[in-house]
Parts: sequence; structure tokens; C-alpha cells
Amino acid sequence: MRSVVITGVSTGIGFAVAETLVRRGYRVFGSVRKADDEERLRTRLGPQFNPLRFDVTDEAAVRTAASCVKEALGGETLFALINNAGICVVGPLTHVPLARFREQLEVNLVGVFSVTQAFLPLMLPPDHARGRRPRPCIMNVGSIAGKLAAPFAGPYSASKFGLEGFSDSLRRELMLFGIDVVLLQPGPIITPIWDKAEARVLEDYPGTPYERCLEKFRSVSMIEAKAGFGAAVVAEKVYRLLERRRRRVRYAIVPHRLINWTFPRSLPDKALDYCIGKFFGLI
Repeated sequence: MRSVVITGVSTGIGFAVAETLVRRGYRVFGSVRKADDEERLRTRLGPQFNPLRFDVTDEAAVRTAASCVKEALGGETLFALINNAGICVVGPLTHVPLARFREQLEVNLVGVFSVTQAFLPLMLPPDHARGRRPRPCIMNVGSIAGKLAAPFAGPYSASKFGLEGFSDSLRRELMLFGIDVVLLQPGPIITPIWDKAEARVLEDYPGTPYERCLEKFRSVSMIEAKAGFGAAVVAEKVYRLLERRRRRVRYAIVPHRLINWTFPRSLPDKALDYCIGKFFGLI
């Protein structure tokens, strides 16, 4: 039985991935932050799910969880690590509090670094097994916001752009051990992360010059979230990638791909700036 660690399994993509992998015969270790979620998921997902209680920003708790997984593996190697836990901080960069910006990077980027360092030793295969297929895999859940930065999503995009560079360097370093590093780039996904962000964007920045533009940003985000893929689409993609013998470096999972991905990336920066500025009322 292959064993996988997934961070942030309480809701959204993390829960969908955990549910899918358990159903397909994987043993899943999933991180949660609350006791209620721990009990709920253990009951719902069954004996192949093993909850781990830690916050990705708590280095000591992450290391303790890695020790627990090592003991549970009993000498076997961990097949995959899926860095999914994340938050979304939005707002004008001229007004976002420094503490909130730091929190964004701590969860979405530094947390990935901490978790990867803690669990990577459990993935290192014995020399005689280094060529096995499928190869063990670290999968980082990024975003199309790591390639296309929208106004008012600066903190979130900064964390996801950083994850792009982190994943590239890690992938090249882990060639030594035969471990793949894959970056997922979801577009609009129906998940609570955006609900939480949207609820605060107008409340946190009243009376700024951006107030009317933020209303537009909020309404567009709500429409995109409702028209996005369900988390189950990402979960099924994760399962297929884990089973695959050869994996690409990046996978964009984007509804309405031409409008949301292909066309914006084909424009020169200044042309894209103009289109975005007109759309949000910034010019």
C-alpha cells in the first residue's frame, strides 16, 4: 500500500484529494489544525486515513508529525508528499498590513519549505530501489496566480510566484534521488479559500481610492469561483499523476482555458496591463 502525506485536508482540494486516494487504496496521512476536523475526517474517510494535527507554520509540530509518520511507516518509504495547505490574502498592496503579508508567505511558501524538509527524509529510497516506477513524488499546489498576477491579489500571487521558483530548484536538486517534483497550477476552483478572502476584501479597506475597484474585484472573483472546477477535478488529476510513469513539470488545471490562461499569457505585459486596468476601472 502506497503512503501519502497531504497538508490541509479539512476542506477544499485537500479533502477531495484525501478522499479520492483513500478510495483508490492509498494510505493517507493528512494534516488538520482542529480536533473537530480530526475526528470528522477519521470517521468519514475510514481506517486508511491517519490525521496529523499541525499547522504548517509551527516547525516543532511539523517535525513531530514527521516522526509519527516515520514510526507508522515501519521502515517503508513515503511515496508522495502533497503540499496543499494555503490561505489567500487579498487587498491593495499599498494598504495590506505587513503582518498579513508575512502571514501569507509563512503559510503558502515558508510552510511548504518546512514541511518538505521534515518529510523528505521519509521519501529517500534505498539505492537498489532508486529506479522504481512510478517514481516517488512531491506535488506542490500552486495556482495560475503564480504566472498571472491580478491586481489586489498581490500577497497571494507573491507566494505562488515564489512557489514556482522553489519547485524548480527542488526538482533539480532531487534528480539525485530519483524523486519527481510536480507543480499544479489550478485556476478558479470551487473551494472555501476564496469565500474567506472575498468576505474581507471590502471590510478591510473601506474609504481607500480602490474601493470601487475592489467591489469589481470581489464580484468577478465570486463569479469565477462559482464557474470554476470542483475540487474533485483536481483530486482525480492528482491520482492519475501519482499513477503515471512519466510526469511533466507543471499542470495547469484551468476552466475556460483560452480566456483564463492561453490568451492572457500571449499578450505583451503592457497590453495585458491595459486590458486589466480598463476591466477593473484602474485607468
